Amino acid sequence: MIKVLFFALALAGVSTIEASAGEVHGDKVTVVYDHPLPNVPGKSMKGVLVEYAPGGTSSGHTHANSAFIYATVLEGAIRSQVNGGPIITYRAGENFSEYPGDRHGVSENASKTERARLLAVFVVDTTETELTTPFED
Repeated sequence: MIKVLFFALALAGVSTIEASAGEVHGDKVTVVYDHPLPNVPGKSMKGVLVEYAPGGTSSGHTHANSAFIYATVLEGAIRSQVNGGPIITYRAGENFSEYPGDRHGVSENASKTERARLLAVFVVDTTETELTTPFED
């Protein structure tokens, strides 16, 4: 049910806050949902739509220390590497998780000709304002 809700929100183009820094790399990051969890004081759920142009990438990054992330590919295919592990290609309908403190070294569109989109659902401290921090390899 939650997956369907976020997918509908992403397709509807819900009012957004954009992080434009990534657009240089062919990615666009948009917060599409932000709501405190009523049964978990101090925590919020945030839905983040990541859209990749053909060949688009995101810089290597970490997420907020409090963040648990569930990501699902909505369209196309995404190549992802977490904590120096193998690079895995996830296709539309497939998903993965990231844990607090994980290092996301590769996040990119697997195609040079088609766009790709994923929805990352964060459970994070409500006071957290920076969801992504770039790192240098």
